[in-house]
Amino acid sequence: MVVNKELAHVLEMSEVDCLHSRLTAIKELEGNPMGVDIQTFGSATAFSVKNIPGPSFNTVKGLKDGDEKYIDRIIDFYNEKNIPLRLELAPGHVSSTLLTYLSEKGFYQNDFHTTLYANGIEAKGENDLAIRELQRDEFDTFAEIYTQGFQMPSFLKNGVAQNNEVLHDKEEWTFYLACIEEEPAGIGVLFIKDNVATLAAAATTPQFRNKGIQSSLIKHRIYHAFQKGCNLLVSQARFGSTSQNNLERAGFKIGYTKSIWIKK
Repeated sequence: MVVNKELAHVLEMSEVDCLHSRLTAIKELEGNPMGVDIQTFGSATAFSVKNIPGPSFNTVKGLKDGDEKYIDRIIDFYNEKNIPLRLELAPGHVSSTLLTYLSEKGFYQNDFHTTLYANGIEAKGENDLAIRELQRDEFDTFAEIYTQGFQMPSFLKNGVAQNNEVLHDKEEWTFYLACIEEEPAGIGVLFIKDNVATLAAAATTPQFRNKGIQSSLIKHRIYHAFQKGCNLLVSQARFGSTSQNNLERAGFKIGYTKSIWIKK
């Protein structure tokens, strides 16, 4: 499998589907306490979560050439919520026409992000670490590892736990816990839709880094994805990061590098 525009579209839509599923589940909590709003503008999907600051959940994905006429509406959508606007542009269906238009509207590129994919790689079930599915009553543990792994303030743990526990019973989602000598050390998440598996969030507590935990979680999720009939795996990572390196060592290839655009 080589990268072409069709594959690039599949990779991009897997990201959209994954975030859409997650935020829809959070939105369905009674009273929508996080303030989730998802809107479609042409080919683009605009995600916003008013009470979870940061770019991970407040972003636009899928924007393509021809969507220029929706830019003002997208700007208004985020301005009304007082949320900074962030565009994630994949190269498959974006040309200088759209990029020039965005520049004229006051946007500029300020970052990159890597999308990786794999198919046909060998999937083995055995691992050096004890890895199992996370139980419903273990999302406090999940949140502890997640916040420590991403160096987030501890007061966010309750929100992280709640916003992931809502996915526990969703067929598309599986959560994994890695332990060293029975002590929780790392977590990994798998999302599956239309036989495409997304290796989503993964984190390791600082004291257990450099012990192969993330590599083992990657292999474990690859194995389970193929057991469930998936023929394509997708993941994302900061360019040149340890996460990207671990994915490449496991057999993933770079599909493309997204450009991140924000408004001046």
